[in-house]
Order: sequence, then C-alpha cells, then structure tokens
Amino acid sequence: MALAARRILGMRVGLVRTTIATLLAMSSTGSLFSSLADDQGASSALATVLFGVTLLLLIGMLALAEVVVPTGSIPPPVDWFRAVRGRIARTRRYSRITAIAVRHGLGPYLRGRERTDTALARSVRLALEDGGVTFVKLGQVLSTRPDLLPPDFIDELTLLQDNVPAAPWDQVRAVLVEELGQAPEAVFAEFDERPMAAASIAQVHLALLKTGEEVVVKVQRPGVRKVAEGDLDIVARLARTLQERTRWGRAMGVLDLATGFSVALREELDFRVEARNLATVAAASVGQDVGLPAVHEDLCTARVLVMQRLSGVPMRAAGPVLDERGADRGALATTLLSYLLRQVMLDGVFHADPHPGNIMLLADGRLGLLDFGSVGRIDAQLRSALRRLLLAIDRGDPAGLCDALLELVTRPDEIDAQQLERALGQFMARHLSAGMRPDVEMFGDLFRLVYRYDLSIPPEVAAVFRALATLEGTLGTIAPGFNIVVESRAFAAAQIDEHLTPESMRRAVVEELHSVLPMLRRLPRRVDRITSALEQGRLGVNVRLFADDRDRRFVTGLLHQVMLTGLGATAGVMAVLLLGGTGGPQVVPGIELHHLFGYNLLVVSVLLGLRVVVTIFRPRGA
Repeated sequence: MALAARRILGMRVGLVRTTIATLLAMSSTGSLFSSLADDQGASSALATVLFGVTLLLLIGMLALAEVVVPTGSIPPPVDWFRAVRGRIARTRRYSRITAIAVRHGLGPYLRGRERTDTALARSVRLALEDGGVTFVKLGQVLSTRPDLLPPDFIDELTLLQDNVPAAPWDQVRAVLVEELGQAPEAVFAEFDERPMAAASIAQVHLALLKTGEEVVVKVQRPGVRKVAEGDLDIVARLARTLQERTRWGRAMGVLDLATGFSVALREELDFRVEARNLATVAAASVGQDVGLPAVHEDLCTARVLVMQRLSGVPMRAAGPVLDERGADRGALATTLLSYLLRQVMLDGVFHADPHPGNIMLLADGRLGLLDFGSVGRIDAQLRSALRRLLLAIDRGDPAGLCDALLELVTRPDEIDAQQLERALGQFMARHLSAGMRPDVEMFGDLFRLVYRYDLSIPPEVAAVFRALATLEGTLGTIAPGFNIVVESRAFAAAQIDEHLTPESMRRAVVEELHSVLPMLRRLPRRVDRITSALEQGRLGVNVRLFADDRDRRFVTGLLHQVMLTGLGATAGVMAVLLLGGTGGPQVVPGIELHHLFGYNLLVVSVLLGLRVVVTIFRPRGA
C-alpha cells in the first residue's frame, strides 16, 4: 500500500513518515468500517472500496505532510545538534557586529531610519575595520566598485587597512611546526620572530634558508579561518535576504557578489592556491620586465608560504626614491599597464588586485608584483572580445563597442541594441574623446550603463574591470596625470600591428585553411547530391519536432496530466451515474452491484484527481 501511494504521488517520501501515515490511514479506515465487521458478506463485497479509501487517506496524509514539512527539510538528530551550535555561534557574532555598528553610529540604519549627518561613509569604514578580517576584505572589495557606491564611500573604503597587532610568537611557531612538520630552526638557518608586516589574515617574517637565500615566510594567523567561515555564512545569509526582499539588491546582484567574494576569500585563506597562481603568472610572464618572487613549493602548505625576498620599496612610499633616482615615471607606468593588459588580453591569467601596496619599486629600478592570492582567469573567447572592445575604443566606433560588449556580458532575451549603441556613443563622447582623462566616474558610468540595460557581467569580466579600476589609481600614484585610455589605445594599436605582419598573416591564413580544407573537399560532392535530388524532384527537408529532450518531457508531462484528468473525470461521472441508479442485483442486503462499482470508480476518480493536483502544485525540479 505504501509503495502504491508513493507511486501514485510520483515522489520519494521518507520511510518514517510513510510508515506513520500508513498506520494512521489503516486505523482511520478501520474506525469508519467497524460497523461492517459483523457482516462478513458486506466486508467481502466492500474489500476493494475499503482498500481504495485506505489508500486515498494515505495519499492525502502524505501529500499534506509534504506540503507542511517537505521530505529532507528536517535534518537528522546529529545535524540538529550541529545546527543549534552553529545558530548559537552565529547569534553571538550577530550581537558583536550589531554592537560594533551601534558604537559607530549606525544604529538608526539598523532600525530602518536614516541619519542626517554627512559622516556615514567614515562610520561604515570604522565599523568594517572593527568587524575583523572578513569585513575588512569586504570593504576593500567594495572600494573597487564605484558602480555600486558613491565617491565619498569609495574614498573612505580605500583607506581600509588590515594592519593589526602581530600574533604572539609562540602561536606563530605552533602554526609553523604543525604545517612544516618540524621546528622552524630545523628548516631555516635564521628566522626573525618579529614580523615585518602583520595583516588580518597573515603576517610576514624574514628568514634565511640553509642555502643562504633570503626569503619571506607568510604565516596564517591562528584561528582566522574559523572566524572567516562564520562571517562568510553571515554575509551569504544577509545577501540572500537582500536579494529576495529588496529591489536594489536584485538589481545589483548582491547574491552573486557575495558568492564571488566568498570564493575569493576562501582561496586567499589557502596559500597553496596563491603558490599555484604565482607559478602560473610567472610561467606566462617570461621575458617581461617585471619582477616576481620565486616560490619554494616544497615548503608551502595551506597556511605557510615561503617565497624569495624582493628587495625594494612599496609603491605607495616610493615617491621620494623615484625623485632621488630621477626615474622615468611615465615609462614605469606604461610598463605596468602593458604588463597587465598583456596578461588579460594574451595570457588569460592576470593579477586581480594591483593596488599600490602590491606593487614594489625594486632595487634595480624595475617593478615587482606581490600578493597573488587574487588572480583572475579569462578564456580565449572573452579575450578576443576584450581585444575587439579595445579596438573599437581606439577607432571611436560605438557599433563595434556595442558588439564587443554584448559578447562579454550575458544579454537578456529582449534588448534594444540600437538604444544601447546610442548610449555607448554618448559614453565615449563623454569620457573617451581627445584630451579627456579617465577617472573613477568613467568606470562608474560604464557599470551603471551595463546595469541599466539588464546586462549581467560574468565574474571573470567583472574581475578585469575591477583590476583596471584599481590599476588606474596605482598608475596615478606612479605617474600623476597618466592617461590610461591613451596608453591602452597605444597597446591595442601595437597588438594590431603585431598581428598584421606578413608572417602573422601567413600563419593565420594557413591555420584557417587547415580548418576549412576538409569542408571544401566535401563540398562538391554535397552540391552534386543536392542538384541531382532537385532535378529528380526528390529534394526534401527533414525537420525533427521536439528535438530537445526538455521539450519532449514538457509535452509528455502535459499529455499525462490531460489523460489523468480525463480519466478521473470520466470515472467520477460514471460513479455518480451508478450510485444514482436503482434496481440492480443485490450483492449483499442493502448493497447493489452497480453501487459497488460506483464506490470503486469514485475512489479511482479521487485518486487520479489527487495525482493531478499534486503534480500541478509540486515545485519544479522536485
């Protein structure tokens, strides 16, 4: 009976609730037909009706249980305990975050009221700083999104620093022993217990290998992963709520933003990912005039990263050194821009966070890149679209820019391409005309234009735009007044010239011929077949209806529902006619034969109708 009920419902139901529903249905049916217990003839005659009513009650109870408490929504007892522990920890963290927000004057916003003073951006920045590693990183990511936040917020969030007091040496040493499997004295000839830099995720120590090579050792702070995982859970829940309940949350795609942020932060917490990123970028950067630290992979683990030490000065503090050396700031900025554009356009692997703190002026006058925890990857198709986008900007071609942009983004089903092209033309006239210099407003206008037309930017393309927006500020630090648009056009023109040399053209033609020749070889035979069939009147077109399996499933399901509805309605009408008739043969005293058939048909009709109703109201994919 339980198997029949689940089969009729067309869904998997848990064993416990099936057993309980079966017992309840049988007991209920027993009470209804208890008066027939003494009449053996009536009991035998109504056995099928008794079974049908029991099955009907069972299906009704299972359907009601699925509506109220769907299968799988109640976790096992072990998961209950874990869920309670997680809820308690999350509640404590919520309380701390709320206290931090209230302390910095954000309480009115938590209660749904707005403040009237102009220090909101500073209050948000201070609250994020006190919130810890996850919220500092979140603020740093938001500082690169001028499309989402006004300029005063961007200015404040760019001041976010994750410098924190250093962790005690005994805790750091415990991490080193746990990760390296031995004491640091056994691995390094010298190890400076005082960190040269301390951040919210890790701190960096100078050390000397047994070979005499100077290295930097990046050690993850104890307990930071556990705190970050709890905070990421809070960020995900908050983003999900904003996505579901607010219009601006859906427009901004806050859930996708939170998901991307969580993935990036989890990668940053695994130093093996950073080591692989650095090795990938270094392999693609052979021959480039930019320094990258070498990684000692045999000493790298999830929480410890050992790299070659680059001797130099961070770019945010390198101004006096550049002036003292009389360095060509413009040449350095052009080198850095060309290096990143080459990574994006040609290599497909690029440094996604080129802020001044991650750029160094090396002792030999070159630039060096640090912190490869955040690396972007972009496939060949998107790289080709980005090259066409740069080419369209160089030529001042709004139509080409529109086509390239639509290849980069996920376009909606309906879009006014002509209106988008006109808006892009206005954007180019406003920000990309001769003599214009790019600023934060340019990137903000671009993102607002994208969101206005409901274009969804893939995460890898958004990473490119964020990297370029961050790089624009870094280039301004290296060479004030540096025009990123003019130099990007020069890079695009150089790439075009490089691809238009006789050798590159010959290679491109040969590659295209290799792919086209097999098709050209088969073309005459196919043309001959078509013309022959046309002459003989045998030319036809074979079109497969419902070639997509999803279409076939939809039509099949629709036909099933129509058939079940028709059968159920027919059985119901027949049952009513039979039950309303009189004068048939007596099966037992008081019950005629057509009444017995009517009762059974009535049960069948209700069962079929219930199956149709359950199918209609069942969530998609269930």
